[in-house]
Amino acid sequence: MQNEFSPALLVLRDPLGSGSGESGSRFDAADPDALVVSALDLGVTRGDGIFETITVVNGMPQALDAHLHRFARSAGMLDLPTPAHETWKKGVFAAVDSRPTVDEAFVKLVYTRGIEGSGIPTGWVYLQQSPDFTAERTEGISVVLLDRGYSSSVQRTSPWLLQGAKTLSYAINKAAAREAQRRGADDVIFVSSDGYLLEGPTATIVLKLDDRFVTPRTESGILPGTTQQSIFEIAAVNGYRTAYEMLTPADLRRAESSWLVSSVRNAAPIREIDGEARPFDAGLTEAINAGLAARTI
Repeated sequence: MQNEFSPALLVLRDPLGSGSGESGSRFDAADPDALVVSALDLGVTRGDGIFETITVVNGMPQALDAHLHRFARSAGMLDLPTPAHETWKKGVFAAVDSRPTVDEAFVKLVYTRGIEGSGIPTGWVYLQQSPDFTAERTEGISVVLLDRGYSSSVQRTSPWLLQGAKTLSYAINKAAAREAQRRGADDVIFVSSDGYLLEGPTATIVLKLDDRFVTPRTESGILPGTTQQSIFEIAAVNGYRTAYEMLTPADLRRAESSWLVSSVRNAAPIREIDGEARPFDAGLTEAINAGLAARTI
């Protein structure tokens, strides 16, 4: 039953596989209220680490392999030791299998550089029941456009800024979300300093333009979207064309429908942009979210 669900925590042991090669790494169950991270961990003191959040529908982790590949990509961008794919995958299923099945839950993977100077990363898997996003999925969300302060070429010209990596350094994203609230909106879409759409603080943009599904190009310094990839697969099966393009706020405003999409909230249609009401297709949104819920790993 829903009210019997409690969080689960698994902690990564022997993260470098020093006991018997990579296979020596494992996850051990821990008390979710226990202290598992040192106050000196660089993930805590510097935000020096990465994470992924994976939705779990009726006990099935969604797009798990895609998330794990992106997890490894982010680790490479931060020069972290490569996370062992199979070890983390087993950790996810161990967390899911340790709790009763509910309609929707999520698993968060966290991987940090560890205590400064130790050379040993820290990692854990955390499972929790998801909030109810019915209103966002059916009634839509309001967004504001905010300047991110970077050019769309930042990933190429300044890779040390880690644009496009899913890092623990979320202070700016949280500040943007608070700014949206101050402006009476639900969420944010970042715009580059040279005028291109980027992404939300925790979501990818998908537009329906002229019978095509379109999203910003990842070369503009944004995180590749696992949910967006799934939506493109669903769209292609249903006869729609898909594309990655350099998009502008004008494209957003002329779109037949638009969504902010993410792993836990799924597809949230945009009903208002900077205070201006926008149309969205409720039936199409429902079909997209049904398709997302039906995914397998």
